[in-house]
Amino acid sequence: MSFNIAIDGPAGAGKSTIAKKLAAKLSFLYVDTGAMYRAMAYYFLTHGISADDEDALCAACHDIQISLGYAAGSQKVFLNGTDVADQIRREEVGNMASATSGYPFVREKLLRLQQKLAKENDVIMDGRDIGTCVLPDARLKIYLTASVRTRAMRRYKELAEKGQDCDPAEIERDIEARDYRDMHREIAPLKAAADAITLDSSEMTVEEVVEEIYRMVCGTEKGNTAHETVH
Repeated sequence: MSFNIAIDGPAGAGKSTIAKKLAAKLSFLYVDTGAMYRAMAYYFLTHGISADDEDALCAACHDIQISLGYAAGSQKVFLNGTDVADQIRREEVGNMASATSGYPFVREKLLRLQQKLAKENDVIMDGRDIGTCVLPDARLKIYLTASVRTRAMRRYKELAEKGQDCDPAEIERDIEARDYRDMHREIAPLKAAADAITLDSSEMTVEEVVEEIYRMVCGTEKGNTAHETVH
């Protein structure tokens, strides 16, 4: 039986970075659900489809094929056969993904693939509703969070290191807006699963978070299922 780990949390909490490192440490398959939603959002944007045009969005879903791959240690995200891993990390793509991910036809498009991967492999999957909707039977569920200010500064640093001109205050406003949308959407809103362990990474390094979750995995394998909040 496969061992599944669900990591949920708001934008900028470090879910993807943590999940990638933890997957490598455990030799698990990392499934970046956020990248899948971003790939769909990128398609919508590049085809001039508005986030409010439900009919056009639904029709476009039939023309979208998404798959994941790895090369030289980095993840590849293929949209209709083309790697778009770099393009989907732009802020406007993330905002579009947040605005469209609540549509049931968008979620259904990706849900079956995600659950099939989890059934056939030991996986670490991160997103907004993994523990509550996608993998409700995951052996370990983590709700990874951090303060809005911390998340905004992390994102600012990431973009600045790539040479992109950005405003920390604008990034913080975008994160707050995305938090609200994600937490209040009608379908599969962002929230911690009832049996998830909340981990606040505001004052923790990436390595400290990875080691903390690794400790939880070892405890789960030994039958320790106690739930807690970690700061």
